[in-house]
Amino acid sequence: MRRRTPATSAGAGLGGVRNFYLTGFFCTLGEVFLYNAPALNRAETPFICFRWVLWVDHRRAFGVPVQATGSCKTWVRGDGMNSKLAEFVNSRRGETPFLVVDLDQIGSNYLRLKRLMPAAEVFYAVKANPAAPVLDRLQALGSSFDAASLTEVEMCLTAGAPAKRISFGNTIKKQAHIARAHELGVDLYAFDSLGELKKLAQAAPGARVYCRIALDNIGADWPLSRKFGCSLRMAADLMQEAGERGLTPLGISFHVGSQQCDPQQWDVAIAKTAMVFSDLRARGIELLMINMGGGFPVRYRKPIPAIEAIAAGIHGALTRHFGNDLPDTIIEPGRAIVGDAGVLAAEVVLISEKDYGAAERWVYLDVGKFGGLAETQGEAIQYTFRTPRDGGANGRVVIAGPTCDGADILYETSGYEMPKALETGDQVQIMAAGAYTTTYASIGFNGFAPLKEYYI
Repeated sequence: MRRRTPATSAGAGLGGVRNFYLTGFFCTLGEVFLYNAPALNRAETPFICFRWVLWVDHRRAFGVPVQATGSCKTWVRGDGMNSKLAEFVNSRRGETPFLVVDLDQIGSNYLRLKRLMPAAEVFYAVKANPAAPVLDRLQALGSSFDAASLTEVEMCLTAGAPAKRISFGNTIKKQAHIARAHELGVDLYAFDSLGELKKLAQAAPGARVYCRIALDNIGADWPLSRKFGCSLRMAADLMQEAGERGLTPLGISFHVGSQQCDPQQWDVAIAKTAMVFSDLRARGIELLMINMGGGFPVRYRKPIPAIEAIAAGIHGALTRHFGNDLPDTIIEPGRAIVGDAGVLAAEVVLISEKDYGAAERWVYLDVGKFGGLAETQGEAIQYTFRTPRDGGANGRVVIAGPTCDGADILYETSGYEMPKALETGDQVQIMAAGAYTTTYASIGFNGFAPLKEYYI
């Protein structure tokens, strides 16, 4: 196996691993539409719309200025909606629920990450939003992709991505799907167990593989621990066995947890990865690559560390733990690419109280956990809401969805407030909803149609 060389330039490659796909689970939930903005003038049921923008003019859809995100080097505190999305949302009142996503913002987010981390290859996490217009746009920009299923592999190929730029990043794969992906030309695979390694050796002989290590995911709003990854010593043993079974042991991967708000966790993960590299070097095995996964946060309800600070911290951690002999690196942003490009418009269906003089109102929307807001489970991802009555007196609320399921409560204990003047029929906008919404939506639970998707 060849030795890696120090990554001394911004364009340092991945030792032949150039481009990949990001992991993600995909299911078709409804029609996907690609329109130009002027054509969007017909009444539709739940839909999503994406629009391209290269800059973000943060303002509320109802014309009320809000604080801009800015370029804070430590914490991002602002949130809002660009004027083009605001215009679209305002033009389609009465047609909720729908998700509007700006494709130009997606492109801008991708290019920003490339600029901040020039030595890393970007692998878009397809699971965040696998819509064809998103994949087409990122493919045109040169992105790689990490697929979580054979379906996602095929979607990426349809978008024009070469098979060599696809990573089958799910550590839980059917052997038949591994074999089919290998037939299609995919030769990069993730694993974290002996059972998965055996399947790879049989179905994808000679393929490049990387082993995922387990992390605590401290600081992540949506942890991924327990289900994925293995111990450091097991990872070293598995990578050694990968070579013995005819595979190419390429590197180590980790994921600090989705919506990770503690930049220090990348340092912890990189330090642990360096330990595995050292262990295997002592065994005569030279690894070439670190897959640092995703986890880059998006602004929801609370401040987050700026991506500039995270990128600088990652660079410092790599230098600290690997010195001048830097491995090739890839990152797998999903939420950070599509999250803040989307706004989900909903309607207030009912406002009620559970007793006379109750301290809180219940606000029922026409979208809930089963309509795409699954990440409100455990009140983990806390979206920001905008209403046409913002600016007046607020009161405590419980926010719930429309279904006849008692679990369809979005926020009850997180201290949400909404205007006391809010009325049934008002439109409510859920900010930064471009990631992990449409693919989580049910297909007709309680008879509610899934969200439609529009890209402008």
